Amino acid sequence: MKKLQIISFCLSVLALASCSKSHDKAVISVPQIQIGQAISNSGTLAKGSYKGTMLANQTYTVGGDITINAGDTLLIQKGVKLNMAAGANIIVNGDLIMLGTQSAPITVTDPLRVKTTGPSTVGQDSAYNGGWGGIYCSSSSKLVVLKWTHFDFGGAALKALPFTTTAGLKAGAQYIFYFENPNGAFILEDSWIYGTPDDVARFYGGHVNIMRNTMEKFGNTGGDGFNPKGSTVGNMAYNMLIGGATNGTKTASDGTSAGECQFAIYNNTYVNDGFRNTGVFGARSGSVEVENNSRALVYNNLIADCDFGVRIAGGPGGAKVYLADTTYNASDLITQTAYGYNFNYVDNAAMAGQIVPTSVAQAVVTHPEASDIPNMVSFFQSLNITYTFGLVYDGSSLVGKNNPMFVNYPLPAAAGFWITQASIDGYNFHLQQGSPAAGKGTTSAFTPITQGIPVDPNFGSSGITAPGQDMGCYQLNGGGNQH
Repeated sequence: MKKLQIISFCLSVLALASCSKSHDKAVISVPQIQIGQAISNSGTLAKGSYKGTMLANQTYTVGGDITINAGDTLLIQKGVKLNMAAGANIIVNGDLIMLGTQSAPITVTDPLRVKTTGPSTVGQDSAYNGGWGGIYCSSSSKLVVLKWTHFDFGGAALKALPFTTTAGLKAGAQYIFYFENPNGAFILEDSWIYGTPDDVARFYGGHVNIMRNTMEKFGNTGGDGFNPKGSTVGNMAYNMLIGGATNGTKTASDGTSAGECQFAIYNNTYVNDGFRNTGVFGARSGSVEVENNSRALVYNNLIADCDFGVRIAGGPGGAKVYLADTTYNASDLITQTAYGYNFNYVDNAAMAGQIVPTSVAQAVVTHPEASDIPNMVSFFQSLNITYTFGLVYDGSSLVGKNNPMFVNYPLPAAAGFWITQASIDGYNFHLQQGSPAAGKGTTSAFTPITQGIPVDPNFGSSGITAPGQDMGCYQLNGGGNQH
């Protein structure tokens, strides 16, 4: 049915084009793609199985879990608003396609909650509590495409497992996105995530493209942003991540035995991440973390006032082994973990002492890179220090240096501002001309992962954006994140 709908759509467009005259100025409205029958919004959608199409610009009230059966597809057109009941989830055993647009995004929200601006703390801000649930995709889900969608106030605890799983999903999970098919594809692009009590996303397998998204207030007293595990491979790039409890992006190979987690992590902007984690200081990062036998390429990221810089975990600690895979294997998608051309700005000495993370609680093997800003190789030389992994050092002279020159954001920041400012609000994190982050990225040191990621305007990625020459998610030529 999906292929027939697409063919019919294309023929209709061709017919319209052939009937028009070159001097006509009328704008022909291109119809939305529709799969199966339209779903009515005349009443509350009760708990049950659904397939077909939610129609553009309609508001739907969801009273319980929506389930997409294996072999079925639910397509949501642009401008749709889903008002979700408390704890309601979208359970995906088939395919889910959400096609918002820049001018008409989709919204999935708890209608009883309202976004707030300014200082944000756990216990005072409902963004960290979880309203509706999440999008939970089983091993039979082959394709999930989420574009230009607002996901607000998700993460209510999963009351019971919605499907049989051999991966890491457990009752009580508080994620917005979960996916576990190692042969499937998960696409999240140009979307917004506001508020969650735990990880925004957990992946235990699949080909993933997470690109050009904005994420605010993620994790209450713990939890990461995008947290791929198991055999998941793909890209996390051009994302704006502010106010996370712990890591913005993390890779780890635990959870399944199907293969190694491998990701290209590039051109992201991390601001004020890592300060709500109540766990042991130094056992987690505050921006990028590579751990548990995973591999990553970490380049061109801009990290401002985060608890830690790029952390490559180096060994056992506590009850869990965090050792990243830094060995070389020519047959892997990523032959070896590599990193560089990352930008760090800090406003206090504690953060300055963790630009190259130290072995405070666990071993780390992050090596200073001359291509980074600041140049930490030269910095250690200036201190007459022979660098060893995990070395504790005094970075206080780096405080306030290399202001990235955001268009509108107060740097240097007042003491503690980075702890409670967890949302974009009216700030603008694009770079000004003359920023020290401009033109300092690499476009040749690595290539994004393309294997297994479908590229299609509707049924795949809108495009795997190549590395940008400016550090961070916003490019001075207008590319990158479009929010």
